[in-house]
Amino acid sequence: MDLMGGICKRVTIRGLAFAMLLVVLVGCSRAPPEPSPSAPTDTPQPQEPTESVEPAAAEATATVNWVPAAEELVIEEYPVPQGSRPHDVAPAPDGTVWYTAQRLGELGRLDPSTGVTDRIPLGSGSAPHGVIVGPDGAPWITDGGLNAIVRVDPATHAVQVFPLPSGGNANINTAAFDRNGVLWFTGQNGVYGRLDPADGSVEVFDAPRGRGPYGIASTPDGAVYYASLAGNYVGGLDPFTTKVTVLEPPTAGQGARRVWSDSKGRLWVSEWNAGQLAMYDPSTSTWQEWRLPGDNPMPYAVYVDELDLVWLSDFGANAIVRFDPSSESFDVLELPSAGANVRQILGRDGEIWGAESGTDKLVVVRSP
Repeated sequence: MDLMGGICKRVTIRGLAFAMLLVVLVGCSRAPPEPSPSAPTDTPQPQEPTESVEPAAAEATATVNWVPAAEELVIEEYPVPQGSRPHDVAPAPDGTVWYTAQRLGELGRLDPSTGVTDRIPLGSGSAPHGVIVGPDGAPWITDGGLNAIVRVDPATHAVQVFPLPSGGNANINTAAFDRNGVLWFTGQNGVYGRLDPADGSVEVFDAPRGRGPYGIASTPDGAVYYASLAGNYVGGLDPFTTKVTVLEPPTAGQGARRVWSDSKGRLWVSEWNAGQLAMYDPSTSTWQEWRLPGDNPMPYAVYVDELDLVWLSDFGANAIVRFDPSSESFDVLELPSAGANVRQILGRDGEIWGAESGTDKLVVVRSP
């Protein structure tokens, strides 16, 4: 258990006729953390997909606000143990927040009300990447170091490891549950797979176009889609045949990194290479794309909140970016700490959480 007393920056953004930015520093100073390496951009290895859907694109333009208008948002940072390099976060039902400490081989649990962090070692060689809260209320981790799926009991902190079948390192990345409670996961070395919690069985399948599967998410009706960073596509998974339908975004070589669904089942995709946000509507098989603000946008994480507002992290602007689909407008919230490198976003009502891999902090955006 750690009680961190480092820098905590609170940024209050208020919208007026001309928006203003107020930064209040609380806490005490600490030595700056080691910077993280830049995000990978893998080279795709072409391979014929199982099935392909050609893009039907509509041009889109968006307005930009560098601070939100007519409301108040609060950004707050929480230090976690130095050297953690937190990669992903998952808000828990009890108000705490799980995160993967990738460099330390641990799962962390932050209590925002106290700033106390519990640390759970995951085993020798662990390098956890993603974490989500499953239907059973437990955190489920994709661990590239162990080449396994890991479940942690939220009450006892007991660690259960589900190794992938032998056959090489998958570079396992992220996971999502389908409508039947089966966990699907991606491996950036060119695979996707599934774990059935009912019997602990794990299967792995070769992905279309080889290397690239990265972000993954389920829709409200339980369908599962993943984004292929090196393959430059979104893949729709068939839970019965285990085959993938390849969905082609309009921009070639866009680098689809992460994907999330809104309440209507539309898919929102962060396009790392193109600096764009994309939306695919399965009901009409159509795409739209919007370029993020700034000279060098680098959208990494994407998440859709309970109001169907779309949130992204932008490495280029060191910012959290919000997109309103109804007005097609962006709001840019600059992060308090330089070089934050937020690699993943998840939320709960009124809160958007991110992991600052470059600063050893978690960050939250709260709305009134």
